[in-house]
Amino acid sequence: MRKESWQFSFVRLIAAALILTVSSGAASGQKKKKADNSASPAAGSNDSNSIQSLPKLPTSAADEIDHDIGEMLAAFELGDVEAMHKYYADNATFVSSDYAPPVVGWQNYAALYRQQRAAFQGMQLIRRNTFIFPHGDVAWASYQWEFNSELNGRAYSIRGQTTLVLNKVGDHWLIVHNHSSVICPANGFAPQQPAAPSKP
Repeated sequence: MRKESWQFSFVRLIAAALILTVSSGAASGQKKKKADNSASPAAGSNDSNSIQSLPKLPTSAADEIDHDIGEMLAAFELGDVEAMHKYYADNATFVSSDYAPPVVGWQNYAALYRQQRAAFQGMQLIRRNTFIFPHGDVAWASYQWEFNSELNGRAYSIRGQTTLVLNKVGDHWLIVHNHSSVICPANGFAPQQPAAPSKP
């Protein structure tokens, strides 16, 4: 039973990361398309490199965080640990719905993620109902997610929710705390299937 609980926690962790990855990939693609369509050399300029010198349009902190969450989840889905790390502080903490102590530190989380992800094939994470609350150099975000994959040749699906706490360091927002939990079925019993990989 302890092994099932550990696997269940891992699945939840993977699910959260995947949701972020899918959402960020779509947002990144949309922003790139907008930039390609709207960017043009300044009037009267023959220099094609002038596009690169145009200033970056300001975005709100909430939009920036939403984009970063999407990219982080896309990396989670793809299994790109280095790309995920870009959005996490080295001393970040990770809490799952397992009755276990939090995972402290990015390196400890990354090792757990790699170990658990190996059991899953073709992960998809869908993020919904994201709410972001910036306050100075601190922000928190919450969202719901659905994790779909294949585990040992069988379809696997769970739903849950995540709350992230972020801190602005320089020009970047870094996740310093991730609390993800799986929503139990209406009967109050946890699924008997193993958990999704640990969610970022």
